[in-house]
Amino acid sequence: MKKLAFVLALFLVGSMAFAQNPVSWAFTSKKISDKVYEIHLTATIQPGWHLYSQNQPDDAIAQPTSFVFNNNPLLVFDGKVKEIGKLEKYRDEKLDVSANQYSNKVNFIQTVKLKGNAKTAVTGKLEFQTCDDEKCLPPKTTNFTIALK
Repeated sequence: MKKLAFVLALFLVGSMAFAQNPVSWAFTSKKISDKVYEIHLTATIQPGWHLYSQNQPDDAIAQPTSFVFNNNPLLVFDGKVKEIGKLEKYRDEKLDVSANQYSNKVNFIQTVKLKGNAKTAVTGKLEFQTCDDEKCLPPKTTNFTIALK
């Protein structure tokens, strides 16, 4: 019950702060070899704010960052999205909740392989949530298109 009340309170406070955007995203591709690319989805986080990892503990209150890639018959996705950054393990003893989060910057990387010799792009959307020490903003969805060059 405490967790539910806490999440609702965070949502209400976050709803009042909807105009804030403490995370900016950059989307790039890097050619690794003849038909293999790395897709980089890089979050730059304003000081005092946190972005949540894709992987959260069982008692987490945070909305994990998630990625949905659109189907592209020219591509094969190799493995899962990796996270490169300084992972912080947050624990609130009062509320008995935890979260895995990043500050400053985190780079999410997905490897893709082209099936043929064609120009194409990786498209999709990501969903993320950010919090500071006082409030959480509602989850936000961002669409992306990343050309493979």
